[in-house]
Amino acid sequence: EATEGRISAIESLFGASLTGIAYSLFAGQPLTILGSTGPVLVFEKILFKFCRDYQLSYLSLRTSIGLWTAFLCIVLVATDASSLVCYITRFTEEAFAALICIIFIYEALEKLFHLGEIYAFNMHNNLDELTHYSCVCVEPPNPSNETLKIWKEKNLTADDIFWGNLTVSECRTFHGVFVGSACSLHGPYIPDVLFWCVILFFTTFFLSSFLKQFKTKRYFPTKVRSTISDFAVFLTIVIMVAIDYLVGVPSPKLHVPEKFEPTDPSRGWIISPLGENPWWTLLIAAIPALLCTILIFMDQQITAVIINRKEHKLKKGAGYHLDLLMVGVMLGVCSIMGLPWFVAATVLSISHVNSLKVESECSAPGEQPKFLGIREQRVTGLMIFILMGLSVFMTSVLKFIPMPVLYGVFLYMGVSSLKGIQFFDRIKLFGMPAKHQPDLIYLRYVPLWKVHIFTVIQLTCLVLLWVIKASAAAVVFPMMVLALVFVRKLMDLCFTKRELSWLDDLMPESKKKKEDDKKKKEKEE
Repeated sequence: EATEGRISAIESLFGASLTGIAYSLFAGQPLTILGSTGPVLVFEKILFKFCRDYQLSYLSLRTSIGLWTAFLCIVLVATDASSLVCYITRFTEEAFAALICIIFIYEALEKLFHLGEIYAFNMHNNLDELTHYSCVCVEPPNPSNETLKIWKEKNLTADDIFWGNLTVSECRTFHGVFVGSACSLHGPYIPDVLFWCVILFFTTFFLSSFLKQFKTKRYFPTKVRSTISDFAVFLTIVIMVAIDYLVGVPSPKLHVPEKFEPTDPSRGWIISPLGENPWWTLLIAAIPALLCTILIFMDQQITAVIINRKEHKLKKGAGYHLDLLMVGVMLGVCSIMGLPWFVAATVLSISHVNSLKVESECSAPGEQPKFLGIREQRVTGLMIFILMGLSVFMTSVLKFIPMPVLYGVFLYMGVSSLKGIQFFDRIKLFGMPAKHQPDLIYLRYVPLWKVHIFTVIQLTCLVLLWVIKASAAAVVFPMMVLALVFVRKLMDLCFTKRELSWLDDLMPESKKKKEDDKKKKEKEE
């Protein structure tokens, strides 16, 4: 939707499969899952709007920016720039992750509101007068030159067209006018569709959340519960598609081509970096490419830092450079083919790692199984992307998926990703009296007012990021993401090292609490 059909579902599936297979085979950390991320989509939107405002060919300019970005990523690899990840702390990481979650939630709700404009309904119905309502197509009173031209091309005059018999789409084609008490500004009122979309949207969200938490319920054996929980979103989509099909209200569906070809018929699989644009765009493209490189570097490395955390007990090395090299090379390939750009997706990668946890088999009755580590391999990543590529040939099934169901999944992904973010736990403390506050480890060692100052600074950064993303200055958005690292460095001046070690440590809350309780116990003994 952001690119008005230039890049759509089929390109996303094909691009993801291509990039993902290469990444799974050759990257340094194959546990990371690549995807089209929120910040990259923000960049694409800004670029598309810029091209539309200045009459430039979007796909061509995007290709030249992509090639520059790929080159700059490889330069970063060659100059050992990945060693800078040591400056990415929890402060930067969480502000960035929170922004992605909020983008997901906001976009989902915005799309739902947009459906309200497309499927307008009559707010002032008089139920007793429903028999009088009608909406008919009539000849335009003052046809414009464009309208006359359309008629001329079809060898018709206004008198030749039977206006009263035209369907809604035919009336729009001939530039007719809708008249009657059941007409909105853009055509007849559409009953039921918007309300059905709202029902689909929220039911998808709540059903996904319910099924995800199913493993904590008391019904069924453990294996069944965990399977339902693991496939929560998939099961929800299947259930909602079935319900939508049975009810039969014409909700908007996912638009995919019938066969394997680009969604936009005017483009091919290979895009020229110059196209119809003037020659100097090839050189100027280096400037937005610099911003795009910062964004991709931050997005890729922040996710990689999260995946390579100590608590995951990974045995194999990280490989930040090799990961970035693969992302850079595939970015260039995707640019030439006019496919979306793929970098490490935070939410998907965390889900992937969680699904590969190994726990101890033998434990005494009532004892929690011990976490032993992660199954480190390339098979799951490779299979994910091979299956994703094969889904290109399932377009006949994909076209049954209603759009509001996908928006509901977006909302669910955004909300569920907020759960593990410490930043949101600290925001809740603002409205909590001291006696109701949970026993959080940092509250044991850092005064509450200091915790609030830390949260306010982080919240200010997040609001600034959002304002810049939504304003005309959106082009500098990647620079602001980078600025988070410097803001965190400045905080060394107003917080002690000890306070920051509790507030801004990458180690998870539960582990720190266990260690702290252990120390206290030893002291008491």
